[in-house]
This record gives sequence, C-alpha cells and structure tokens, in this order.
Amino acid sequence: MQQIKNSLVLLLVLSFAASDVFAQLPPEPTDGSRVISTSVPFLTIAPDARAGGMGDVGASTSPDIYSMFWNPAKYAFCDKALGIGIGYVPWLRGLVNDIGMASLYGYYKIGDKQAVAMSLRYFSMGEINYTDENGKDLGNYKPNELAVDATYSRKFSREISGAVAARFIYSNLIPGYNAYDASVKPGYSVAADVAFYYHHPMEITGTSGGSIDFGFDISNIGAKISYSSASIQSNFIPTNLRLGPSFTLDIDDYNRISVAIDLNKLLVPTPPVTQYDSASKTYVIIAGKDNNVSAVRGMLQSFYDAPYGFKEELQEITVSAAAEYWYNKLFSIRAGYFYESKYKGNRQFFTLGAGLRYNVFGLDFSYLIPVKQNNPLQNTMEFTLLFNFDTEKKSKQAAQ
Repeated sequence: MQQIKNSLVLLLVLSFAASDVFAQLPPEPTDGSRVISTSVPFLTIAPDARAGGMGDVGASTSPDIYSMFWNPAKYAFCDKALGIGIGYVPWLRGLVNDIGMASLYGYYKIGDKQAVAMSLRYFSMGEINYTDENGKDLGNYKPNELAVDATYSRKFSREISGAVAARFIYSNLIPGYNAYDASVKPGYSVAADVAFYYHHPMEITGTSGGSIDFGFDISNIGAKISYSSASIQSNFIPTNLRLGPSFTLDIDDYNRISVAIDLNKLLVPTPPVTQYDSASKTYVIIAGKDNNVSAVRGMLQSFYDAPYGFKEELQEITVSAAAEYWYNKLFSIRAGYFYESKYKGNRQFFTLGAGLRYNVFGLDFSYLIPVKQNNPLQNTMEFTLLFNFDTEKKSKQAAQ
C-alpha cells in the first residue's frame, strides 16, 4: 500500500515539474477521454456530510455552516447567530488508511443582514517513504496541502444576498526533490470567490408554505501554481462555476421536503488536440486553443475553446440532483445523484445520507455508491459535527 501511495504522489508532482521544464503539450489521448486536470484538486472535495449525502449539491440548499464551500452568500440568511463545524473526509480508504481531509468551519452573524465566516481545510497524504532512481532510501515525509478562507456576506434586500471570499492555498508534495535539473518546491496561490443567493418565500394553499431558491458561485478565482524552480509553465487551480435552483415545501409544521439541482463547470482551458511535428520536434495544435494562458484569460477561454465544439463544452458540465426530508427539524434523510460525462472523468454515483439536530448539536452522515467506476469515497462513511448557537443579544431580539 505504501508503494501505491508513493507512486501516486510522485506521478502527480513529476507531471507538474515536467510540464514546467519542457513546456510542451502531451500527445492526444487515444481512448476518447479528454479530462481537464488542475493542481490542488483537494479544493474540489466536498467537506461536509450533508452535501455529501446529496450528490454534492449545495448552490441553493438551505444555509448552513459549510456554505463557505458551496455558496458563501447563504451565510447572510442563516437563522442562527453563530455556528461551528468540524469534519473529516477519508480518502482512498479502500487502499490506505492515512489519507484524508480535515476541516474546521465557522460563521458569525452581524445583525440580521451581515455575516462573516472562516474555514480551514487540511489535506494529508499520509506518510510516504521516498527513494531515488537507484532505490536509495531518501527518508519518510508527509505531503500535505491546506487552504485558509475568509468571507463577508450581506443581504441586499429581503430576498437577495451576495458575498466575496478570499483564500490562501499551500501545496507541499515532495521535499527537496530534483527532476530534470529543476528542483520541486511547495506551491502557493491566493484566490477569491464571488457568490449570490436568492431566497423567495411562498404561500402554498394546504401547506405551511415553502420557498424557491437560486444560487450562483464562482470559486477559486486566482493565480496559477508552480511546483518547479524552472517555472516556464505553471498550473491552473480549479476555478469553478456552480449554479442551481432548489424548491422547499413545508408540508405541515413537522414535515419538510426539498429538491435541488446543481450545475458545475471548471473555468479552466480545455486541452487542445495536438500532433507531433517532425520538423520542429514539438507538438503543434491542430484543434482547440493554446491552454498556456493567464488565469483570467483561461476563465474566459474555457467557455469556447473545446476542440470538438459546443458538444464538448456541454460535456464539461457536471449535474447533481438531490432530495432532503426533515421531520420536526430534528431528523433528516437524504439522497442524491452525481453525473459526469464519460469523456470528462466518468464520475457517476448515488449518495445516501442522514442528519440529526438536538439543541445546539448536529451530526450528519453520508455514504457513496459508485455507478461507473471506483471512487475515492466508496464504501466509506463520512460524518461532520455541527454546533449552532444563538447569542444572548439575538435571543433577546427574538423575544421582543
């Protein structure tokens, strides 16, 4: 198992280092797969078991502690004054037992219209024993990555809110390793999120009411990362567009059901189709566009650069759908489905989940069932702990 982890991390980092040094495009895959890859992919891992049990849906679901990841604009609509969340996502548990992501989230409401929040995500790849090309022992090391986030959310009206978030990203994969006469170093980046949330309460005859919601979030808008001292070409971080609607129906005072859909698209350039040119001894682009561009140019280009046209652009959109049922705001059950094109990764899976709330305490569970291929979270129970508080000031306001 240790050898598997070693190979996975070395392959990841050396691919980044080699791209920095040679700055040439790889040959076109022959299996029809055209996956868009980025650095620091841990930024796309859902940190909470609630969304994990709903097929990774979260753009417009009801606000909670983990809104930082899905849509920070939802914080302004939280019904509690203070919340803290602690979670752990085991990764590749079927192969190893020491890879995973720990997270800490928290928010605080400032009056009725504003909220601030912070979060910390730490992804550990466990302990790895490194050797050189001759098999010489280079010692043990623990590769790791982390992200620190902060956001400000504000209501613009009774139904609309917005938020901006800032993020610091650190990625340390291999210590002091030299590849192709270029040393591998930790990667750093800063990024921002921009988000909006729409919440429209409704009166529905024969029920206790309901709401229609819509969320929009662009996350990880930021600088590219380089892992090599010969940084001829750096690597995109996973800038992502997430949007979607949800509908909530309060059947009566005890029963509530919600359904939601999320659409996601990486705002990262699509790899072009290339062909080897014997005269120049390099690969030349025969379809698509050069993806060695700036981060901002890459975001814009990602909407129209697919070599196979609009059909391929549609294939780059993932779809999540979910349903959630609550009884008396104490117990919930959830289910969801996630779909990704077979040409863009082929992730397809069902999810199941449950949640408990008692006083200030909350606990969520989720379980993933893969459909098309193995998944790092399959056969793994994910859980998160929640603590929601009403401050003394807010409690007095509610009593008046």
